[in-house]
Amino acid sequence: MTLQERDKKHLWHPLKQHQLNPDSLAIVKAKGCILTDEKGNEYIDAISSWYTCMFGHCNNFITRKVYQQMQTLDQVMFSDFTHEPAVKLSEELIKILPKNQNRIFFNDNGSTAVEAGIKMALQYYFNLNEKRNTFIAFENGFHGDTFGAMSVSGLSVYNGPFEDFLMEVKRIPVPDRKNHPEIIATLKEYVKNNKIAGFIYEPIIQGAAGMKIYDAIGLNEILKFLKSENILTIADEVMTGFGKTGSHFASDFIDTKPDIICLSKALTGGLVPLAITSCTEKIYNAFLSNEMAKGFFHCHTYSGNPIACSAANAAITLLQTTKIQQNIVRISASHTIFKERIQQHPKVKTARSKGVIFALDLNTKMERYGDLREKLLHFFMERGVFLRPLGNTIYIQPPYVITDEELQKVYHTIEASLEIV
Repeated sequence: MTLQERDKKHLWHPLKQHQLNPDSLAIVKAKGCILTDEKGNEYIDAISSWYTCMFGHCNNFITRKVYQQMQTLDQVMFSDFTHEPAVKLSEELIKILPKNQNRIFFNDNGSTAVEAGIKMALQYYFNLNEKRNTFIAFENGFHGDTFGAMSVSGLSVYNGPFEDFLMEVKRIPVPDRKNHPEIIATLKEYVKNNKIAGFIYEPIIQGAAGMKIYDAIGLNEILKFLKSENILTIADEVMTGFGKTGSHFASDFIDTKPDIICLSKALTGGLVPLAITSCTEKIYNAFLSNEMAKGFFHCHTYSGNPIACSAANAAITLLQTTKIQQNIVRISASHTIFKERIQQHPKVKTARSKGVIFALDLNTKMERYGDLREKLLHFFMERGVFLRPLGNTIYIQPPYVITDEELQKVYHTIEASLEIV
């Protein structure tokens, strides 16, 4: 019996309607940019397995560092103890994070990093004897699947069954250099009539919405206004963090820095789960008290896991190497050339790129999980390229180690797919 057949007996996969599509491809090996299935077929992982394996699968440097750590300390509860990998990771992260960040809190994944950030904001005001219960977020944003993260997300395809149970959230459109006065006017109205605890946003690029790139100048004006109103700002850099936009963090492109930052995905190079919620010293200080209840009582069993921290330390080392930085520039330049070519195609509505992220919108309407999307997905896989369309958006977010030859194959496969649209 194949792995694919055995899978059907007991497993329940995420983001999948098993009655319509019961099969899941069995992957037995991954190295660099290549996934290998149980039949020996190979696929270029052009989206880095949901933006995680940015340094390539089974990166030798990261796996070696993790193996060394496994011989010394595997797991210890982080509420009562500390250890070298966690301390070092905090030191290395603070060096590259926006300068106002000074505290590191550990989580398990992107959703829980956001959840912790939301709870930090709410309790920050609670500890200051000020009750605030409402958040502001962008339309069509996505921040995760836990309840707080769902509340601030705006994609109902994920949240529909749970909308009656979510927190109070006010929404604004992303800035486009034309709607800035209207956004600020709306924000003034929200602030006047609601007790706003925070504003959460994906800086510059909305990932699940279709890799939508929006105006950084407008975002900066939004952040400036909210800070003037003493409203905390939370940057969700789970997708954008660690080099994907061409800088270490998308927040680097914005003058006004967030109070809280959520990180995961490429943090460990995709090897093991880990997430971080960082914040300013001002926020941390609001939790210091002689009253125990004012502490931040939010914890995960595997918080600060030494093995995960060692993977993250290795990934951050790689991120700052000359080779990886040169690769980011190379991929970005290649995307720009491809964008100029492909956006002339009559079946392409728009094309855009930022750093190693490329996206195009097809000039046709598609359901997010409809038949045409499935047809495209199979087309890509049959040609040895793993791409996962987001509705009518086809995007690329390759590992930094992808070769020019592999990248060109991805481009040619996308071009060929336009013939079946």
